[in-house]
Amino acid sequence: MNGSNACFFNRTIVMLSFKEYIEQPRLLLLSLLHHFGLWIPDKWFLQIMYYLYIGRHLNLNNPQAFSEKLQWLKLYNRRPEYTIMVDKYAVKDYVAGIIGKEYIIPTLGVWDKPDAIDYINLPQKFVLKTAHGGGSCGVLICKEKSHLDKAGIVKYFKKVWKQNIYNSFREWPYKNVPKRIMAEKYLESENGVLDDYKVLCFSGKAKLIEYHANRFGPNHTQDFYDTNWNKTSLSQGGFNTVSNLVVDRPTCLKKMLELSESLAKGIPMCRIDWYIAKQKLYFGEITFFDASGFEPFDREEDEIMLGSWIDLSLCN
Repeated sequence: MNGSNACFFNRTIVMLSFKEYIEQPRLLLLSLLHHFGLWIPDKWFLQIMYYLYIGRHLNLNNPQAFSEKLQWLKLYNRRPEYTIMVDKYAVKDYVAGIIGKEYIIPTLGVWDKPDAIDYINLPQKFVLKTAHGGGSCGVLICKEKSHLDKAGIVKYFKKVWKQNIYNSFREWPYKNVPKRIMAEKYLESENGVLDDYKVLCFSGKAKLIEYHANRFGPNHTQDFYDTNWNKTSLSQGGFNTVSNLVVDRPTCLKKMLELSESLAKGIPMCRIDWYIAKQKLYFGEITFFDASGFEPFDREEDEIMLGSWIDLSLCN
């Protein structure tokens, strides 16, 4: 059983001692905001969070940077269908209706609480994930059912059950997502490592592919490629490391980009995630706020460039 230890939504507020909080008051303030900031209006909350994460004031009157525009979109681009699109369970029917069910990872079961999981009818290998989670939280990978620590699984999911991305980061689409846990088919690749591809779309047009290798392993790396599969110099800080490798162009890249644009049509900015397993393309999820807009690109010129690709007039 493997889970993700790299969770953006918790990385600055867990496993820190009291001494560390005192020595790093910024992290203490972030922790307090995450846990007790629900009463603060969204606009004020995001302004405080942005300053604590990014180190500069959030310009909502004339946003230019990529990270700034994502915060603006949280406040002013609230379409009802976004709630379905971020729901890891409900989105499957939504996406199947647009691009076809052959790209959907089969669901093996869905339950309203962690201790209701029906392991008897699950295969030896499967993946468990929450419908309301994000940032890689709420995912457990089972490669051998006979080795499961069921009590540990319940304990883990009861902990992540409390995750509320709206409360923590004001990502409005997550506010009313029902809390459910589902089991999915375990996907395998030829070499045993399932890499994932995240297509960044702007005004319905695919612009970049964020490629992750060893996502749930100890050597997780993140690289950016353009739509012709040329590796770029973009880097995004945080816990992800840029690799020294240039991986082969995916055989289904053209289809991945076409399907991403079908799903992103009419949306100012979104990220469409994909897996490739044994040369077959599978939809992963839709994200509207890459890293919640709190992991800016390392170079200011890249922040401005990606920001220029977001057309806020689409929200009018």
